[in-house]
Amino acid sequence: MLTSTDPSARNTRPHRARRYGLVALVIALSLAAWGIVSRVSERATLATDTAELAIPTVSTIKPMPGAAAEELVLPGSVQAYYEAMIFARTNGYVRNWYTDIGTRVKKGQLLAEIDTPEVDQQLRQARADFSTAQANFQLAHTTDQRWRELLATNSVSHQAAESAAGDASAKKAALASAQANVARLSDLESFKHVVAPFDGVVTSRNTDIGALINAGQGSALFRVADTSKLRVYVLVPQLYAANTTPGLDADLTFPERPGKNYPAQVVGTADALDPASRTLQVQLLVDNSTGQLFPGAYAQVHFKLPRGAGSVSVPASAVLFRSTDLQVAVVGADHRVTLKSITTGRDFGTSLEVLTGLSPGEDIIANPPDSLATGALVRVIQPPSNPPPPAPQSAARVTSAGRG
Repeated sequence: MLTSTDPSARNTRPHRARRYGLVALVIALSLAAWGIVSRVSERATLATDTAELAIPTVSTIKPMPGAAAEELVLPGSVQAYYEAMIFARTNGYVRNWYTDIGTRVKKGQLLAEIDTPEVDQQLRQARADFSTAQANFQLAHTTDQRWRELLATNSVSHQAAESAAGDASAKKAALASAQANVARLSDLESFKHVVAPFDGVVTSRNTDIGALINAGQGSALFRVADTSKLRVYVLVPQLYAANTTPGLDADLTFPERPGKNYPAQVVGTADALDPASRTLQVQLLVDNSTGQLFPGAYAQVHFKLPRGAGSVSVPASAVLFRSTDLQVAVVGADHRVTLKSITTGRDFGTSLEVLTGLSPGEDIIANPPDSLATGALVRVIQPPSNPPPPAPQSAARVTSAGRG
């Protein structure tokens, strides 16, 4: 077996091993450096992404100016302009009636006649008593005059003259009493003629020939209503009471007359709220010269209310309900948030009327998170279709009881 004894070959092998070891070390250090650099880069990227993700993304809208006029729909109760229950003012029996339901009558027109035998007899007796009292007074007055003349010549005593004067005064008072009794019974007898108190229509008849009549008792003989104009009573909620003033125009609609509007006008209010319902009673007048409308009907009253000066509306979702007040989040040009306190007016359900604290040109966050604070940075995007904020509803329908 031969063994190489060349010294150069023996020196080459260790040198090659050292070279391989150095290369391996360089590779290992490169891998370690690459790992450190990649981790640092990933951490920086993660920090940047986290900071970006921490900025809330919001969409903004602009407040909408309130409509020039707003419609408020409330239930109303329709009543006749005048309506009277016609009762008897004397006792007797119905002799005849001349008007039935639906009859148009004029003021003073005869509706019915009542046979009053007892009152007639009492009137005859009263007239006889009046005649007796008149004769007694004439005799007492003549005696008094004669006694006064005799007293001037001292033909009678002062006591006799004074007695005659007192008797004349008593007879005069009795005459006045008898005259008043005749007038009372004459008026009572005149009530046998039941007449219409005003122009109108007979809406009810509750009597017939031969019916017993007791003055002031029982049901009314007739009901008469003036329907040329109708009164409409509405209970307006407190929120709208200040804008419901005399002279305000309204339209009436009736379920039995679809598609038809009847103009009406506010003529008066109660000027006081009902403490139980917090509503204001309002009276309107509507012309019914054509006779199409009926008293006692149910109507819907459409008010056209002016909006508050300078008011705007925002969606209810854009309002932050804080413990102290209501706020909206306004976004500036630097994408920083400012929370502004607002004063609200009417609530339209999906939107709110803002009276103070906000102007139409400002950008507000449509759905601000509850954790949002003043100075926060936000990322603003617009919705795909960029819809405008909901405006106030064209008709605010409020449930309210009509006047009973």
